Amino acid sequence: MNRVETTVLTAAQSPFALARRLSLNAASPQAFREALRAYFIETFDATESLFRTLACNEAWYQRPITLRHPLIFYYGHVATFFVNKLTLTRLISRRIDPHLESIFAVGVDEMSWDDLDDAHYDWPSVQKVQAYRDQVRTMVLDLIDHAPLNLPVNWDNPWWAIVMGVEHERIHIETSSVLIRQQKLEWVQSQPDWPICPDSGPAPQNSLVDVPPGHVKLGMPFDSERYGWDNEYGHHEADVPGFEASRLLVSNGEFHAFVKAGGYANDAFWDDEGRRWRDFARAEHPTFWLRRGASWFLRLMTQEVPMPWNWPVEVNCLEARAFCRWKSQECGQSVRLPTEDEWQRILATSDWQLSETKPANANLYLEHWASSCPVDRFEHGPFCDAVGNVWQWTETPTYPFEGFETHPIYDDFTTPTFDDRHNLIKGGSWVATGNEAEPQSRYAFRRHFFQHAGFRYVLTDTPVASQTSRYEADELVTQYMEFHYGAEYWDVPNFPKALARLAIEAVGHGAHHRAMDLGCAVGRGVFELARHFDEVVGVDFSARFIDQGVALARGDTVRYTVAEEGELVQYKAAKLADLGLSDTAARVQFWQGDACNLRPQFTGYDLILAANLIDRLYDPARFLQMVHERLNMGGTLVIASPYTWLTEHTPREKWLGGFKKDGESWRTLDALQALLGTHFQRVGEPRELPFVIRETRHKFQHTLSEVTVWKRTH
Repeated sequence: MNRVETTVLTAAQSPFALARRLSLNAASPQAFREALRAYFIETFDATESLFRTLACNEAWYQRPITLRHPLIFYYGHVATFFVNKLTLTRLISRRIDPHLESIFAVGVDEMSWDDLDDAHYDWPSVQKVQAYRDQVRTMVLDLIDHAPLNLPVNWDNPWWAIVMGVEHERIHIETSSVLIRQQKLEWVQSQPDWPICPDSGPAPQNSLVDVPPGHVKLGMPFDSERYGWDNEYGHHEADVPGFEASRLLVSNGEFHAFVKAGGYANDAFWDDEGRRWRDFARAEHPTFWLRRGASWFLRLMTQEVPMPWNWPVEVNCLEARAFCRWKSQECGQSVRLPTEDEWQRILATSDWQLSETKPANANLYLEHWASSCPVDRFEHGPFCDAVGNVWQWTETPTYPFEGFETHPIYDDFTTPTFDDRHNLIKGGSWVATGNEAEPQSRYAFRRHFFQHAGFRYVLTDTPVASQTSRYEADELVTQYMEFHYGAEYWDVPNFPKALARLAIEAVGHGAHHRAMDLGCAVGRGVFELARHFDEVVGVDFSARFIDQGVALARGDTVRYTVAEEGELVQYKAAKLADLGLSDTAARVQFWQGDACNLRPQFTGYDLILAANLIDRLYDPARFLQMVHERLNMGGTLVIASPYTWLTEHTPREKWLGGFKKDGESWRTLDALQALLGTHFQRVGEPRELPFVIRETRHKFQHTLSEVTVWKRTH
């Protein structure tokens, strides 16, 4: 077996293993203070140690890659994070350096690979940032020692910000180590705190392991004893069919076969996104591979070593996918990356357990090396490296679990990644500690991004199930989603629900077979009517509105934003189950349609509800003159409208009312009586039904809709 020439320390001697995790369920406030103090100090010290690998001034200020800031930003950012979050929780009342806390606040997420940012920043000196970090360290330790503390430390406790700051810094220890790995070799230097694995050899033969079908149940409870990021809370369950999975992570040696076969040059193995990245990057092999003549070398964090073929290959998701397509062609079976649910089934099939008294039986927590190690070094039952060594790419774009909420002091931790462009990575790497190393962690990166990440593959014919991750942001759609499914404001009852009840009462003892909600918008009234009708059809002119009702009817959670102020938004979700409407979905249909020109099949209804519709039609009289043809004899027509006549919706000559006629005021109710009187009889007096539409946190529309009920008599 080859030996890499470097400083080598055994796991037991490893000088920089970090505490694996912090329990939030301390026996006493003093016990929690002591545990958090140690957790904070060793994390802060680890950052200092990591940045001592930078050998010159250029290493701090020249960007390792064009998609990220220089390393000086990340050195200051993790300290600034504490100040910014502690200010929000009011654990501190004064900032330390507002200027530094501004320039180090944002800009962490990598840009798109084809969206380069060449902006110049006037970064402070390393000495100034070091002095600032010292001030932050003193401030945080003083808080830990003296700030009022009530247990438990949970999501709502102001001390959550301190724990959040430490976990955030642990993330950046890892991401900064990747950037150091991408920095020029002559600008970095090895440090005894960061030893690499000495074992190198030929790649072992990979094989397949049967993973039986099973059920996964994911999501942390909010009273968990472990810290979690927002997207880890909530609830997700799924039945996962059986599949086969590679016993080992794909090694450098196994991936080399793909490279030798011309895999990078063969467009058939790359999807459109992958081809565009490959061509832009001019990639011919993994980024950390170096070729000199006939020999291959591997770039590690601070040195280059002869290629350890038995270590896991480290690639982005696009490269991993391309390998899987090549593997499919080679073996004649369907090969792909596992989904998040399948990865959880792999973990459940392994026998991975964390010992509380011995070094981890996995390349995790910096308890062994500051590098990867052979893919067959750590056995976990039928698998090796079920966790640890390198992160494992999945085929699942990150998405929120049911019950997802953003934390009020960090509402944009996960939500920017709900775009179907960030895929989940699982299992942790050699440098993962704290929350990162927990099996329930849910970190996601853009598919072109490099982390200490590799992959294993699965053989299965089961297609990848899509998960809803996007938040609807169209202003009108989101206003109506909140209007139909969101909170009630100013003690005004939910309008679609209240109107549906009024319509059902108006039908009385008449037939309850078929109903139509015409102008149904995003559909709440359709589902409410379906509580009492055998079949309900929702029709709206807007396909964007209809799409929301369709998604809800098939059981999806519809996620949307509501405006707070300016560019700030609140994240919300709607699901029929939460409203007690799940059993109505089988009785509803949604169609895009024009109320003034309805399709012939829309007929034979016992009830037609036209909610806030007529003053939005281009020819409301035409609708009213033909609506009787759609109703059964004795059927009920319910019209609700605030009579807001606007030329942007209805030409002035088509208005039903709101003007002088023959010198007298002509109101919409007069026109309704004139147009409907031939075929309908009005039942009772008009009623006013209020509704409120939220525009922003501080701006609402409060409106009265006049409701009239008509029975078809002719």
